[in-house]
Amino acid sequence: MKEQEFRDWLADQGFEASTQSTQINDARRIETHYGDLDVAYGGDNLEAIRTTLTYSKADEAAGRENPAKFPISGNLYSNLAGYRTTLKYYLDFRKAFDADDPGGDTVDKRITLFDDQNVAHWPVRQKNAKTGVVAFRIKGSSNRTDDAIEVDDIIAVARALFEKNQSVRVVRSNDGRRPYLGYGAQKLTSYSTSPDIAKALGLPESGTVKNGPPTPTPTLNQLRSETGSAPLMVTPTNLILYGPPGTGKTYATAREAVKLCKGAAPLGREELMIEYNRLTASGRIEFVTFHQSYSYEEFVEGLRPNQGDETSDEVPNKVVSGFHLSPEMGVFRRIARRAETSTGSGSSDFKIGDRRVFKMSVGAAADPEDAYLFEEALDKGYTLLGYGNIDWTDARFESRDAIIDAWRKHGVEGELNAMSGRVQCPYIFRNWMKKDDLVIVSKGNSLFRAIGIVTGNYEFVPRESGDYCHRRAVRWLWHDRSGVPVDEIYARGFSMRSIYLLTHSDLNIPALERYIASQQPNVGNAPEPFVLIIDEINRANISKVFGELITLLEADKRLNALNELKVRLPYSRDMFGVPANLHVIGTMNTADRSIALLDTALRRRFEFRELMPDPTLLADASAASGINLIGLLSTVNQRIEYLFDREHQIGHAYFIGCRSRPDVDAVMRYKVIPLLAEYFYEDWSKVAAIIGDAKGEGNFLERTVLQPPSGFDVDDGVEPRYRWSIKSPFNNNCYLQFQ
Repeated sequence: MKEQEFRDWLADQGFEASTQSTQINDARRIETHYGDLDVAYGGDNLEAIRTTLTYSKADEAAGRENPAKFPISGNLYSNLAGYRTTLKYYLDFRKAFDADDPGGDTVDKRITLFDDQNVAHWPVRQKNAKTGVVAFRIKGSSNRTDDAIEVDDIIAVARALFEKNQSVRVVRSNDGRRPYLGYGAQKLTSYSTSPDIAKALGLPESGTVKNGPPTPTPTLNQLRSETGSAPLMVTPTNLILYGPPGTGKTYATAREAVKLCKGAAPLGREELMIEYNRLTASGRIEFVTFHQSYSYEEFVEGLRPNQGDETSDEVPNKVVSGFHLSPEMGVFRRIARRAETSTGSGSSDFKIGDRRVFKMSVGAAADPEDAYLFEEALDKGYTLLGYGNIDWTDARFESRDAIIDAWRKHGVEGELNAMSGRVQCPYIFRNWMKKDDLVIVSKGNSLFRAIGIVTGNYEFVPRESGDYCHRRAVRWLWHDRSGVPVDEIYARGFSMRSIYLLTHSDLNIPALERYIASQQPNVGNAPEPFVLIIDEINRANISKVFGELITLLEADKRLNALNELKVRLPYSRDMFGVPANLHVIGTMNTADRSIALLDTALRRRFEFRELMPDPTLLADASAASGINLIGLLSTVNQRIEYLFDREHQIGHAYFIGCRSRPDVDAVMRYKVIPLLAEYFYEDWSKVAAIIGDAKGEGNFLERTVLQPPSGFDVDDGVEPRYRWSIKSPFNNNCYLQFQ
């Protein structure tokens, strides 16, 4: 395997260091069990290995065993998909590597791109090894030379870079490598061009990324970075993607979210969604849809009824009965808390694997007198169990019966059996729990506040109080004294028992590993990014839902920023601020509500990016269905804009999956025509005008003249009235008008 070249290629694509290491490690593991990857590439382009690692959802449902030559812990479907992605990346790398032909290269210094180290990059003409064509190359659907767009016009290269945000093949002046890079990405932050190119594009002859979108306010840490006293913080993104229905806004949010989290997003849809689902499972991406009834209590925090469960079964006299109202975090505060408590990039070699995971109570969370126990455990590096001052060290206590006898000798009366708390909890703590197991410390039944790995055997250390004398050494991996909702990592919620084994299948392993990774030392210089996606953001009452967040979202008001701002929340009375590493992406359907009507305060705090229909994306669907969908969509949208407005056009996503004439018919019958009828409030004459039936052509609609009621005189020359209905089937030639 060309390991260093592969790592360099990954860096050229914009992947962060942690992702590069993951891909290299996965490639090494594949190579260990399947042989040299370069040999496999030369044989069948890695196809045999990829076939071996194939594992579908159907295989998962059928319980098919691991097909790989090496063991895999965790979810087989996701992990094998990750290894297949590694193979795809290596295949793309090798093809790009083989396509480089320095003998046929010429650079064009009429465009110079500079990175943040002031290294120059120039567009490069390369020779296609297969066709012999020497041309500039603009990235196509992949990094393969075959997919690249070949052009010989430097103006076309400039437009690709500065107008279309596309990547082009460039040569680096300091090392001669030839990656695909885009302006404003992959650290290319400034440029210079010849006067003719600048004139053709209407650009200054030189500039920086800062000349484009507004530059966010620097954080305090950024200002301090000059002295080296603090690492750089993530620049917060507040972005709303808006446009008509069907323009791919929701899919675009997935790509933006992955890009924000990982530094770059995979090109293929399958690989992108696999990465998106991984990040969602780990808690770094959260998705919520606004609606008319959505409230502040759901978004930030609200009061919820809870049972009196803030104790453990070893202190039954402290149990609070009945229900009480307690503050509960909403979706925004939960992800904000994750972001705030992250101290690293999240890259960690720690894996849960087959480790057993125990829940433990360290003192009664509701009792202020027990608060010192948790602090002591964190400070001294151990976990504590109550249940009196009996020493369970003797080997005979490997038996539950011996534990029962010991309790009776100490004067404990009442029913004692193998499942009693006094018996079961010491038995688990002494006998079940082993080194390398994980322990999760609860805070009541609804929160957890620490995660650690057991490093020692059972110890009995008497205390003056006569309680909490049982301990095990623990290396604490993560903690948050305020506590985090249990359902972040466990499906069932906690019970009141002081210690018990958690069901492995109910654990959210990716989220648990992310929490552990987020506070490991020396994993990165900045906290890992988190993304909240708000779909249909304009459908809720923005002022009501966001409340004080409207101000806190501003870049300069974020935590550690120049004008850091915190507010006291109304229910929990906690002080709250928004961390800079939490990005917010919204989508807005302009057909539901005009952007002009959106809350002004929100408009000022978000960047708005328009996504409009792109008929050119329907080239494959047109070829597959035999219908000119590009012409159909273009014509329909021109007519909509003429009769209504541009915000109510039809998006390309409606047709992008069409592969036959029946597919197109179904989209027109069940989606497009009903949507047009809704747009025009059942004015079918306008619907007919848009789809080419204005004069009763009978392509998609049947028009029947309505007869006036008896005795109702109709003067000559009065326009007749019609009944409209959707034809079944459509006219055979109904799509010819769009050629």
